[in-house]
Amino acid sequence: MADERIFQYNSDAILEVQNLRKCFPIKKTITGKVTQELIAVDDVSFKLSAGETLGIVGESGCGKTTLGRAILKLHQPTSGRIIFEGQDITDYKSSQMREIRRKMQIIFQDPYSSIPPRSTVGGILSEPVSVHKIVPKEQVKDYVLDLMDKCGLRDYYYERYPHEFSGGQRQRICIARALSVQPKLVICDEPVSALDVSIQAQIINLLKKLQKDMNLTYVFISHDLSVVKFISDKIGVMYLGNMVEYGTKADIFSNPLHPYTQALFSAIPYPDPDVKMNRIILKGDIPSPANPPRGCRFHTRCPYAKDICKEAAPEYKDYGNGHCAACHLLG
Repeated sequence: MADERIFQYNSDAILEVQNLRKCFPIKKTITGKVTQELIAVDDVSFKLSAGETLGIVGESGCGKTTLGRAILKLHQPTSGRIIFEGQDITDYKSSQMREIRRKMQIIFQDPYSSIPPRSTVGGILSEPVSVHKIVPKEQVKDYVLDLMDKCGLRDYYYERYPHEFSGGQRQRICIARALSVQPKLVICDEPVSALDVSIQAQIINLLKKLQKDMNLTYVFISHDLSVVKFISDKIGVMYLGNMVEYGTKADIFSNPLHPYTQALFSAIPYPDPDVKMNRIILKGDIPSPANPPRGCRFHTRCPYAKDICKEAAPEYKDYGNGHCAACHLLG
């Protein structure tokens, strides 16, 4: 279990996650008792101040997306606490979450499937504004047109349908929809991974500009470390459902503590062909989250694993300046 003393409630934090765990049942008995489960997120803790960006990185299948959806309660957490703006929303019911959801939005990875194909851009953006009564009814269209302009969408796109746009334009529509209800926290679930590199830069710059203009707080999920380094203030590294390292961007990139973080960073391409990179090649495949290894979950692939790594899970400790990691090698 994570050391809860590291994450005592902080009134300055807009979002605080404490020992969050999310499991999905795989097998049940006739009576409904769960006999096997997939542990997607296990004992994750962090806190985030208003206006900051937390980058979540890790290999595919490590639980990044499930973590983001659990924070929004699109997946009900199995255990742990989610504190948003001082409110413990972990056990909130759907009726209680209605107002909270206006303040917590998500940008999905795939702009093609995350917006309704039979609605116009105007309809897609106007509906949440009307439902949550952001502005008076007679001002909705002007509000939407202003929002489209902020997101780099022309006013004549208002009557067009999603199939008439490119991937980058569709993602701008998704961003505009997320911001239409004036949220404070936005979960960005790999929002640029499906786009061309040149378009990725435009979308990232747009997100940074909107964050500055609207004082937004982001949880930015990605597997692209260069993107995460550009946009993030803090970084959390996940492996097989666990947060193995967490800290400021400067601390994580200048002094990665966990062997998994070091291996990830060693894989970043360097543009100078004369510089020889010290690549750390991890052996084997990621274990199944339905049957995680005993002890440290990374020990099956760690080049520095010791006997204790196979027996006991490492304690999650703060090694200074909020730079936390879980590894027996660190003492």
